[in-house]
Amino acid sequence: MNVDNAKSQMRKGMLEYCILLLLNKEASYANDIILRLKEAELMVVEGTLYPLLTRLKKDGLLSYEWQESQQGPPRKYYALTDDGRLFLQLLDDAWGQLSRTVGLLKDHRLPPGSEAPARPPQPQDPAATPA
Repeated sequence: MNVDNAKSQMRKGMLEYCILLLLNKEASYANDIILRLKEAELMVVEGTLYPLLTRLKKDGLLSYEWQESQQGPPRKYYALTDDGRLFLQLLDDAWGQLSRTVGLLKDHRLPPGSEAPARPPQPQDPAATPA
């Protein structure tokens, strides 16, 4: 099993959520998003980010506006739409449930009121039974 591939799949699965979390705080342009993700130790390249931003915009979760820049051409700043905020709230709920499930599995704990599943009877070795 390739651990790097599994880690890559996990990062891809949560990248959309992480971008929405960043944009919930403030509108940002792509390079700022990449820098903030990098600061959070989630490495993303432009070739991954731009198609995702385009899809989120097409899905109505993001809007953008052009703002003048003092360091060059105007920049496209992305922000969450109302639908984007609602979607982020749903992702927050899903993340909480997923995080709780993983925590329970890692700690081998069961939620309150749950009982441990009954173990099926183990086959006995006839040679090990006293005669």
